[in-house]
Parts: sequence; structure tokens; C-alpha cells
Amino acid sequence: MDVDPRQYDNIAINEKDVSNIVLSYLIHNCFEESAESFIASTGLKRPTDYLDNMEKRKKIFHYALEGNALKAIELTEQLSPEILEKNTDLLFDLLSLHFVELVRTRKCTEALEFAQTKLSPFGKEGKYMEKLEDFMALLAYKEPEDSPMFHLLSLEYRQQFADSLNRTILAYFNLPNYTAMERLVQQATAVRQCLNEEAGKDAPRLFSLKEFIKM
Repeated sequence: MDVDPRQYDNIAINEKDVSNIVLSYLIHNCFEESAESFIASTGLKRPTDYLDNMEKRKKIFHYALEGNALKAIELTEQLSPEILEKNTDLLFDLLSLHFVELVRTRKCTEALEFAQTKLSPFGKEGKYMEKLEDFMALLAYKEPEDSPMFHLLSLEYRQQFADSLNRTILAYFNLPNYTAMERLVQQATAVRQCLNEEAGKDAPRLFSLKEFIKM
């Protein structure tokens, strides 16, 4: 059976643990000023390892999010050339973002030249061919937004790879690439789904994080 929300009051939670969860979220997402204010207000110990390179990570993240993938690549290589050398898939995705931005700003000739010099070498591997075909399909439309591949031009698409780049950088420096908050949500969701499966036909309705937050 589902747990009565009133029973949550009987479960002791360490306030410091909650604060650390919040802090890890702020640091992971490069909210430096908010993290510093939170540390000052809670009295938490300043985690120097987490704060290393935060300003650079923040710039890299925002450049990728804005579509300035070449600048994001440049700053990432300044941190360490190995980050992208060891993550060819991510490098391809970032170069593709630049191609998409050229198409979005109607610089189609420049986009084609960029594809020929920077993206075509990836075509030697089959796993990149389908993606390359999707990107090149954007050039067939006078208005790329009307293309079946219009989602490649979206902010959500750029967000996906900005997040991926941020996680890759954190992992490279042996820092958690997911926040404690994300892990808790993932674990709670997985546990509730397992309990539902075990209960079979008598199980309560499927767990919804959105509804749980409203409680």
C-alpha cells in the first residue's frame, strides 16, 4: 500500500544532509553566487574541490546553451585537451551544434563548408551517418524550422548537450556528474516502481514525482 504522507513526519532527517543536497545542486549547475550565499547562511564547510573550475564550467555551459559551440570547445580544451579527445561522441555533438547554429542563422554556405571540413570525417563511422543525414536535411529547407528535423534547432536540444558537456567535465575531474538531488529522485522513483510491480494488480497507482511534490 502507499505510504500515508502523514507518516513522513515520523522520519528523522538530518538538516545538514538536506543542506548538502541543496549545495550540491547549486554547485553542479554553476550557481556560484547562490552557493556562496548558501554556505555563508548555513555554516557549511566550503567544498574547495567542487568550486574548482566552476566559473569556467559556467562559461562553457552557457556558450553551449547559446549555440556558440566552438567557444565551448575552446574553453573545454583549455581545461584539458583530453576531455574531448576521450569523448569523440560529445565532440561530434558539439561540432554539430555549431553546424545547426549556422543553418539557423541562414549561413547555409558556411554551414556546408563546415560540414565538409569538420563533420564529414565522422562519416567514416556508421554510428554517425544517420545523425549526419539528419543535420544535412536541414539545408534542404528554405525555412529550417519547417523541416521534420526542426527539433535540432530548439533550445531543449542545446540544453541536452550543454548538460552532457558539464557532466563530462565534472567526471573528468573526479567530481560527481549527477547531483545528490537527482540521485535521490532516481532512487525514490525506482523503489516506488519496484514496489508497484511486486504488489501486482493490488498496487496503488503509478508513482508520480509531480504529484508527490504537491503533497
